[in-house]
Order: sequence, then C-alpha cells, then structure tokens
Amino acid sequence: MTDEPSPGRPEAAEQTTISAGFLRIFGLGTLIIGDSGVGKSESSLELIARGHQLIADDVVEIRADPKRGLVGSAPPLSRNFMEIRGLGIINIRAIFGPRSIARRARVDLVIRLKKWRRGYTVDRLGLKPGDDMAILGRKIPQLAIPVAAGRNIATLIEVACRVHILRLKGYSAPDEIIRRLDRALS
Repeated sequence: MTDEPSPGRPEAAEQTTISAGFLRIFGLGTLIIGDSGVGKSESSLELIARGHQLIADDVVEIRADPKRGLVGSAPPLSRNFMEIRGLGIINIRAIFGPRSIARRARVDLVIRLKKWRRGYTVDRLGLKPGDDMAILGRKIPQLAIPVAAGRNIATLIEVACRVHILRLKGYSAPDEIIRRLDRALS
C-alpha cells in the first residue's frame, strides 16, 4: 500500500477546521480566536455593524489553495449565522443585508483575544513581533489583545488590522519612535 493517490483520483486537498470567528476587516481575512466567553462573537457583531463582513462564526473551514494560500469559509449549514449569548442564533444577512457577508477569504491575520489576568505581561511598545500561528504548516501573523472590562475590543481589532496593513507596507510605529529618540539623543 502506498501514500500516493491512485491514477484518475484527485489528490485530497489540505484542509482543517478550527474554532474561530472569521471576518473580512479592511480587506484582510481575519481569524478571531480565544477562550470561550472572551467576547469573540460580540466583537464580531460590532465589527459587522461597522461595515465589515462575516465569513464564519465559531467554525471555520480552512483549505490550502495553491494560488491564494490558506482560504477560509463557513460550513454550508452555518453560513450567514451567528450565535450570540442572550439572543441565540441570528441571521446576519437578514439583519444587515447581503453586503455584510463574504463567502470566503484568504487567511491573512490571526487576532487572539486573551482574558486579562493579574501578572499577565504585554509588550507595551510593540517592539517584538507576535508569535505566528501555524495552520496546515503555514505561518500566519498573530496579534494578541488582552481583554478586560471596559475595553472596546472591536476598535482594538480594527486598529490591529490597520497596524498589520501598515507593517505590510513597511511602516512600523515602534521603529519610527526609536529613530526619533535616537535623533533627539544625538
């Protein structure tokens, strides 16, 4: 017995399923992950209300595409739907209209929501990049956002996406402040 596909049978695509929210935010396919109850769906709902697009809630199917990298979508059964504690299952397309939904997107960024705990250390300056998340053997940039009462998580997710877009264009605010500091000290 061999591991090679038999003649005439297409090779199975690389794919996996993960627990996350998946939205298109400023054009970035953004996975939102974190512990149960941390606020993933509520933050996603706020982002949709701001004009971003839902792809999947809670279950994301990810497959490797030779041309686009990793591509995520919702399982057909749950497409267009979200579960919000206190409201139950809601239909995003029916509430916000067809522009609030995207069928699929390339996976560009992972936002990990972490419950804030006493003693939790955070890189306050953003000098070191976050740890990438490996999905199907590919590294996806990941940013961790501490979640605490009173923080506007949807706004922080939007800013994280904008920071990522700027980094892709070669801009880094921490690098700029270090250059300014160096100039001021010399």
